Amino acid sequence: MTNHWKDIGNADVVLVMGANPAENHPCGFKWALEARDNRDARIVTIDPRYTRTSAVADRHLQIRPGSDIAILGGLIRKILDEGLYHEEYVRLHTNAAFVVREGFDFENGLFTGFDEVSGSYDRSSWDYERGADGYVARDPTLQHPRCVFQLLRRHYDRYTPDVVAQIAGCSAEDFLDVAEILVSTGTADRVGTIMYAVGWTMHTVGSQIIRTAAIMQLLLGNIGRPGGGINALRGHANVQGATDHAIVAEILPGYLKVPLPEQSSLASYLAESTPAPLVPDTVNYWGNYPRFFVSQMKAWFGESVTAQNDYGYHYLGKPAGDATWLSLWDEAHESRLQGLIALGFNPLLAGPDVPRLLRAMSNLRWKVVIDPFMLDSAEFWKAPGMNPEDIDTEVLYLPATHWIEREGSFTNSGRWAQWKEKAINAPHGVRSDTWIVSELFWRVKELYEAEGGAYHEPIQSLRWDYLNPREPTLGELAREINGYDLTTGRLLSSFAELRDDGTTSSGNWLYCASWTEEGNQMARRDPSDEAGLGFHHGWAFSWPLNRRVLYNRASADGEGRPWDATRAGIRWTGREWIGDVPDYGRTTPPDQAGAFIMTEEGVARLFTTYLADGPMPEHYEPAESPSPNLLHADVAVNPTVNWYPGVREALANGDDEFPHACTVYRVVEREHFVTSNVPGLVELMPDFFVEVPEGLAAEKGIENGGRVRVWSKRGEVEGVAIVTKRIQPLTVNGRTCWTIGIPVHWGFVGLTQGSMANLLTPYVGDANTRCPEFKAFVVNVERA
Repeated sequence: MTNHWKDIGNADVVLVMGANPAENHPCGFKWALEARDNRDARIVTIDPRYTRTSAVADRHLQIRPGSDIAILGGLIRKILDEGLYHEEYVRLHTNAAFVVREGFDFENGLFTGFDEVSGSYDRSSWDYERGADGYVARDPTLQHPRCVFQLLRRHYDRYTPDVVAQIAGCSAEDFLDVAEILVSTGTADRVGTIMYAVGWTMHTVGSQIIRTAAIMQLLLGNIGRPGGGINALRGHANVQGATDHAIVAEILPGYLKVPLPEQSSLASYLAESTPAPLVPDTVNYWGNYPRFFVSQMKAWFGESVTAQNDYGYHYLGKPAGDATWLSLWDEAHESRLQGLIALGFNPLLAGPDVPRLLRAMSNLRWKVVIDPFMLDSAEFWKAPGMNPEDIDTEVLYLPATHWIEREGSFTNSGRWAQWKEKAINAPHGVRSDTWIVSELFWRVKELYEAEGGAYHEPIQSLRWDYLNPREPTLGELAREINGYDLTTGRLLSSFAELRDDGTTSSGNWLYCASWTEEGNQMARRDPSDEAGLGFHHGWAFSWPLNRRVLYNRASADGEGRPWDATRAGIRWTGREWIGDVPDYGRTTPPDQAGAFIMTEEGVARLFTTYLADGPMPEHYEPAESPSPNLLHADVAVNPTVNWYPGVREALANGDDEFPHACTVYRVVEREHFVTSNVPGLVELMPDFFVEVPEGLAAEKGIENGGRVRVWSKRGEVEGVAIVTKRIQPLTVNGRTCWTIGIPVHWGFVGLTQGSMANLLTPYVGDANTRCPEFKAFVVNVERA
């Protein structure tokens, strides 16, 4: 989240798209209702289904799964075409004036620089034009034909209401009805927010959907302001914290970069990871990258790493490929992966194309499951259709504590790290995951000491100087993450104190100041709120530096005056910034640097070279779609998607045998897989079911409460039919399009069993993150 949960209560307009927070984030969603009740805010849902969130919204727009960029692109077109953007904000706080180099173009679904053989772009043609001083050329009038503002205008000019309606399946009138609400915040006295979740990320264009929303919010001047922002709904209960600490494969903690094979020295790695400023008036805070990285290496390896050995840079792996979820299981599928440790994760139910996953798991020589429960992945050989005699995989189960059986910190969606206490003791014989991981380390270290072996140095050199080295306390780990001044032993109070000379340590620079000499800041519980905007600076710790709204310098104009004095993020007094913790130097005058201190441009990016699939978002159809691409039929699907062996052959694109769109989702009674072991919740929602639109059910002879079969090119499910008016027929490209809805919670383990929804989903993912495309595919349906 750029903002935080309570801040949603400051909004005038709340767009819920790619999310269903009334169902999946009910405690957080109350703040949207507070905005409605106290500020007369308008709530709009845009979704393939009429959800529990839609039931309390002012407007709902049903769309076809996978048409999100078409909708958002149409909103951008309306904002630009009708001059509804916040002009002063756009000029001051975005790269609208930046000029892109000559030769850049977009034609027939492709940006310049595309290579057919590799399926990737040479992004150099998307770069800015430079002046004689080496800095980016800018046109403050926004009239240059190659400035970002004009490129945006031309790119989204194709997204007319009629085109949007044909792609998404809604009517042009209904689209314009919700558009009037959503684009109404491009003024200083109004602000809108967006709430999204995995309904956006789980697409082959997931990253670009979020980029499109960011562009819209920037044009309206809604980033950095109380009541605004792009708010990712994470939670449950530490997804944000896990990501911050690098649970995803392509980053190190604090969003540092995993070294590449060609970066053979620390100097080359730091040079390529540390951006140079593109304009003279930018803070370019990522210029401190060497401080963050060296301090992290000191936290990990202690006195064994110095300037003389490149701070242990050679200890780190430098993978040539990626280790994202899809690629990891593809390695297993192709028999190139021997073993796997699953810690607090049920990959069989959490991944796409279950038949393919079962084949992949069967190819493993060994698998370790560390979990409070024996979930489906722990006993995958019991899945329907599997023959245990054909599987040689050795599976080891280590029962671990559940989070209610331990103290520690959760970082919620709003970046608030909050310390919690243990609620109950763990059952006899169950060990903490900290003990299990630490013990694995010691067993491997002791084997190296006894037997020697390859690549021993990183293990032997790890810093592990805890009071009980076999089981560190969570407080010790939290202080290590915060970091120390190694010359004095003092806990650091700001990442501004980090150095790249080996005199400081920090396991994650973003969490520096979370546990200081004043104590555990995450455990603070002062509820006071001086500004009345929900900042609550005395409650817990919010990274970075206890800042509650990111980019908050953009909440004020060029002279430091808040756009809206009643919702002032920060304001300039003439000597300093007051309000929220400023995302800017506290005494830096407002005209000295750009508001977006982390970018080389100093401003926010309406146009970027950082994503693999384009500098501006474009609508592409899902990998499986019931419709051709109406914008460019020859390039229907994201051209930079990674295709794993055998996946194209398992798709049903354009196949009349699979005419219906389908999407998967969660229900509040189940939350996720672990709740299949909670009797009260299972009683509330015992049976696997399928939502079938009323009109399609009548056509197929399917009765409410009867049995229904749904199948894709990969597998089939069967369950109770819920015949519903909540999903209406759509008209896509002149044809009727039906959408089927399927919840994901069931498997062959738990108090009740049911079909695995991911028997149906395709093995393909986002071009940037490889996040699987669960949210849009095609199926057929019949009465069982």
